[in-house]
Amino acid sequence: MNPHRSQNQAIRKKLLNDPYYRMQSATEIAVAAELGFKIDANQAVVDDWLRLPGISIHQARSLVELSQAGVKFYCLEDLAAALSLPVERLKPLATVLRFCFYDEESIYTAPVVHPNTATVEQLLQISAIDINLAQAIVRNRLVAGKYRNLVDFQKRLSLPGNLTAQLMHYLRF
Repeated sequence: MNPHRSQNQAIRKKLLNDPYYRMQSATEIAVAAELGFKIDANQAVVDDWLRLPGISIHQARSLVELSQAGVKFYCLEDLAAALSLPVERLKPLATVLRFCFYDEESIYTAPVVHPNTATVEQLLQISAIDINLAQAIVRNRLVAGKYRNLVDFQKRLSLPGNLTAQLMHYLRF
């Protein structure tokens, strides 16, 4: 067996089985990008930032605090400036970072819910979620761990495609 392929399979397994796995190399970042792993710089939590190689707990907390205070990150250069780092140091992370714009004032902005941290009450803010589904989401998360992404969420809860299509605009992983 090809050792490179074997190494990538081992990395894939780590990334898929451990929602807190902290990537250590450019190879791991590349595999994560192939798997569709993305971090929205404007909605990331400390645990999200800590998954990235070279990001310290202090830096992760700073980015989250800035974001919660209303600072918007539009590009890699914004992150670099916030962390007082050269942009070159963050370039290897570009394939897994997203810079989305959210206008909280817009009537078209959907409420965003993080199913890995949301309470039943917060989940009920989404019109497509009833009390039974909200309770199932929280119960499943407590028993089986964090949801990795929308596909994992759909499979674990056995949701039909049409409901998943409605929910995907409101959920951030």
